[in-house]
Order: sequence, then C-alpha cells, then structure tokens
Amino acid sequence: MHAKAFLIVGAGRFGSAVAETLYRSGHEVVVVDHDESVVQRVMTSATKALVADGTDERALRDLGASNFDAVVIAIGDHLEASVLATAAAKDAGARRVVAKAPSALAERILLRVGADEVVRPERDMGVRLAQHLVTPSLVDAFELGEAYGVMEVEATAELSGRLAKVRLPNRFGVQVIAIARSGKLKVSPGADDEVAPGDRLVLVGPNEAIARLRDHLSD
Repeated sequence: MHAKAFLIVGAGRFGSAVAETLYRSGHEVVVVDHDESVVQRVMTSATKALVADGTDERALRDLGASNFDAVVIAIGDHLEASVLATAAAKDAGARRVVAKAPSALAERILLRVGADEVVRPERDMGVRLAQHLVTPSLVDAFELGEAYGVMEVEATAELSGRLAKVRLPNRFGVQVIAIARSGKLKVSPGADDEVAPGDRLVLVGPNEAIARLRDHLSD
C-alpha cells in the first residue's frame, strides 16, 4: 500500500476519528485545531498535531496544504468556519478538499466555495441504519460516483452454493469481487468458488442493480 498524506482541520469527534483511522492505516496525518486541549488529545493518533487557525490561508500554506493528497475540513457545526477553512484550503493550493456538512444547505454552500467532496456523517449513518433495518443481511453499501456502487451482504441460503449456480450477474447484474469467511478474504473468486451461509459477499455493480438486489433481500 502506498502511504498518503492528509491534513485534518478540526480535531473534534469526527476529525479525530478520521485522523486515527488514517494514521492506524499507515498514512501520514497532520491535525490542526485552534484549541490546544483538543490538540493534546489527538497527538497519539496522528503523525503531527498542531495548534493553528485552519481558516487562515497563510497558516494552511505554511503547513504545505498543496503537498497533501487531501485536506479534510472536519470543523463541527460552525458553518462560517467550515466555509472559511474550505476556501482557505483551496486558495492555499490544496489538491482535494473534503468538507463535513451538518445540513443540505451547508453542503451546497461548501461545494460552491470550492469543496471537491462533502460528507454528511449523520445523514449517511442514518441511511445505512435504515437500509440495515429493512435488510438485516445488508452489512454496508455505498456509491462509487453516480453510476456504480458497492455493497457487502451476509450470504443467505438463497445466495449460497457455487457462484456459477447462484448466478448473481445474470439475476441482478452485480459481480462478486470478494468472499469473506472466518477472517479470511478470497479476492476475485471464480465460478467454482463456494459460498456458505454466513459468508460475507462484497458486490459491485450499477446503482440500479445494487438497489434491485437490496429490494430483493428485504422482501
């Protein structure tokens, strides 16, 4: 795995979770926050943690914002600060800016001021919880852009057997790209590979195919 570098602006619950996950995955992570006590708490979960004003273009430029693979604006529910930090990151030369938004309005504003991607954690988790409640066998699902998606499901009796017999591409238009069983992962399984009830299948396909399979599993 090629290690990447990330700058996290804001060390609240969301920012610290992003930082710790990236850091534990072997990436370079620099976290900045205006609150020294918050910075102290994340020092062991990042390559470097600094007290700095993430809304200041000069401060972000001095930190080398243009050298990071992505700058994550993780400032809480303060829209004004998020907007200023997003604009400052872009002006400082950031290649990719991902910003957290608390609402649809905030999402539109952040996109207008230069965010390359906006995430809404509470909405996204709400959607995933609702999908899981309707389809208990659905472990997770997310979209890859506008056309394709990935989903992870727990294999039922109906989805068990040789992949050639289960015929997921023919029936639903999705491809099995991995099978997880007892902590082991089989990547790019073939038609003769067996699926047992309880296995986890990682599937990829057009969003409409993903939705069709999800609806089928929820029946």
